[in-house]
Amino acid sequence: MKVLITGGCGFIGSHIAELLAAQGYEVVVIDNLSSGNYRSDIYPIHYYEIDFTSMEMEGIFEKERPEFVIHLAAQVDIKTSMENPVFDAEINILGTIRLLQMCRIHEVKRFIFASTSAVYGDLGGQSADEASSLNPISFYGISKLASEKYIQQFNQQFGLPFTIFRYSNVYGPRQRSDNEGGVVPIFIKLLTEGRIPVIYGDGKQTRDFIHVEDVARANLSAIEKNVDGVMNISSMSDTTINRLYKLISGFFRYDKDPLYLPNRHGDILFSRLVNKKAETRLGWKPRLRLEEGICQMIQTVTVKNREGTDK
Repeated sequence: MKVLITGGCGFIGSHIAELLAAQGYEVVVIDNLSSGNYRSDIYPIHYYEIDFTSMEMEGIFEKERPEFVIHLAAQVDIKTSMENPVFDAEINILGTIRLLQMCRIHEVKRFIFASTSAVYGDLGGQSADEASSLNPISFYGISKLASEKYIQQFNQQFGLPFTIFRYSNVYGPRQRSDNEGGVVPIFIKLLTEGRIPVIYGDGKQTRDFIHVEDVARANLSAIEKNVDGVMNISSMSDTTINRLYKLISGFFRYDKDPLYLPNRHGDILFSRLVNKKAETRLGWKPRLRLEEGICQMIQTVTVKNREGTDK
């Protein structure tokens, strides 16, 4: 079976691509390399270096005839979405609609979409399940929610099967340290270099960290289980940024306090997602604890620095 992955050279997409290839799927990756450039040298993955919004996509669908599409490519920077909501909507909403239309025309068996905990907004200390109110506080969250609605409508109108995953804060190997979503690699990078990390706000805001390998397994389950619906993919635990800092700095035996700066506009203060639906419907559970995942990342960075490679 053939799977097309948009954004498959990026952090999350590269892990999904390799896992599927390891399981015997034929994997086709679409990526413009704007936020990731990882290409596997282990598996026979077919790469196209184009933007998923390009007119060339029609020819790729005609040639490759994918049975499944995993849509990860997106504008994911909250700051960018607040400063340029038109750009955010053109990629995340219009781009998704065009992709859905191609999936409908070419009779794709399932459309798997990477959504986000940002669709819930700030729930004031409450955990969010899939029935919780949806009140995004950023244009990024709004664009992802709008995409969800289009996906569900394509299902209702045209029968396109779908799985929507609302990810909590994904972390793990290959995650970039130069964007606001990657607080774990940012802390690791700065502490590796002996620099003081920055925390925006008082550090009491919480995040629900889920390892990228667990996310990849969820996507494999979506293909194998053939279940429609919206599901949270999370660890179902909340970690303050202060605790995260202490955990990571402890690995480095670094005892200085971080630098605290004012909150950023659009940042959510509390986030924890209930993952019981994914457990019940997909048989999926997170496996890696945060401490284990961070230790893995630090070891990877140490090896890279020793070998002088950034792969």
